Amino acid sequence: MKFNFIKYTTAIVITSLILVSCSKKDNDSEPLGPDFSGTYMQKDQMGRPAVNTVFVSANKKDEFNVTVPSQQNAKFQSMFETNLKGLSPAFANPGDKNALGQDAAAFTGLLATDVLNVSLDGKTTFFDGVAANTLSGRALADDVITVELILIFGGEDGLTNSENPTLSDDNVSANDKDFLTSFPYLASPW
Repeated sequence: MKFNFIKYTTAIVITSLILVSCSKKDNDSEPLGPDFSGTYMQKDQMGRPAVNTVFVSANKKDEFNVTVPSQQNAKFQSMFETNLKGLSPAFANPGDKNALGQDAAAFTGLLATDVLNVSLDGKTTFFDGVAANTLSGRALADDVITVELILIFGGEDGLTNSENPTLSDDNVSANDKDFLTSFPYLASPW
């Protein structure tokens, strides 16, 4: 019995010493939050879905992705305009405009600064048919890709069935699951 007591006590003491020696020293402190001390590099910029993908030429992707938004318009608007005119017959003629009433230069000037705007005092929507509400934020249920297709290919009336109807709608009219009515609002995964 005395021998078992000594074995158990020895085992506990050795285990305690091992655990104590494996812990951090008293002068080491745990970080209170994430550690951002490393070197980080931005790899992709996507303020508005698909804009970077569609309008930035392949040889300029890396440059665009590391350019701060305040400098994007000056550096990339003419490339955006060239690519828009090459893609969209809705801007084939001088003076052609989109549903926002913008010609190719004005529209690509808006798009070249790839940020998601947010209206602090108005309606938050990607597009609801009212030009003043366009790109004023993004609600979860906004059909962003169809809106972009309408603004690129849809012509001046903003309808998916006027100019270029096969190019003006992604034909996805709703999320596959209803959004939640409280935080985190996103639908649960499958």
